[in-house]
Amino acid sequence: MLIINIKSGERIESALKRYKRKVRNTKQLQQLRSKKVFTKKSTKRREEITRAKYKEEYKRSQEI
Repeated sequence: MLIINIKSGERIESALKRYKRKVRNTKQLQQLRSKKVFTKKSTKRREEITRAKYKEEYKRSQEI
């Protein structure tokens, strides 16, 4: 559970902005969505490998 302390005299918009940033940084929404559907370990591993390959190719292309 995320807790946002609202300071006295603070606008609600700025508090909401801090809350949204905290949700995004902790990747809470991604975790909720991933837990909705079961994915096999082999599928997760395959996705990790494809992401790693993409990152490696991207880094190599940036070096040139």
